[in-house]
Amino acid sequence: MKEKIIINRELNSSSAAIIWNLISTDVGMSRWLADAVTQDGETITFLWGEVWRHHEIRKATIVSKSCQKHIRLVWEDEDDDEAYVEIQMERSTITNDYVLTITDFAYPDEVESLRAIWQENFTRLRQTSGV
Repeated sequence: MKEKIIINRELNSSSAAIIWNLISTDVGMSRWLADAVTQDGETITFLWGEVWRHHEIRKATIVSKSCQKHIRLVWEDEDDDEAYVEIQMERSTITNDYVLTITDFAYPDEVESLRAIWQENFTRLRQTSGV
């Protein structure tokens, strides 16, 4: 059984449109979640690495999406019926900037590795988008 992991990160942006674009479009997601992202209807394909070398491709289905609120994906190769990835955006009442809340799932021995991956994703988001 996988454990639920929740990660919160305050961003340097008060623009709902910018944040929503980064978390809900293939162009936005390719800036910080994978090397290439394509979307065909409700299916999103993520590619890490170079196609001609070692790489990984995973597909996910959008199971829930609420404009400028959240997007929830389920990996097509997911073996846990309860697992999903959700990216939720919410405005901080203190700073007026947006906070992303990531909900993800991992087996107990993979939790730290998954947290490190999300930390890398946030670093990449800051580098490519300044948020």
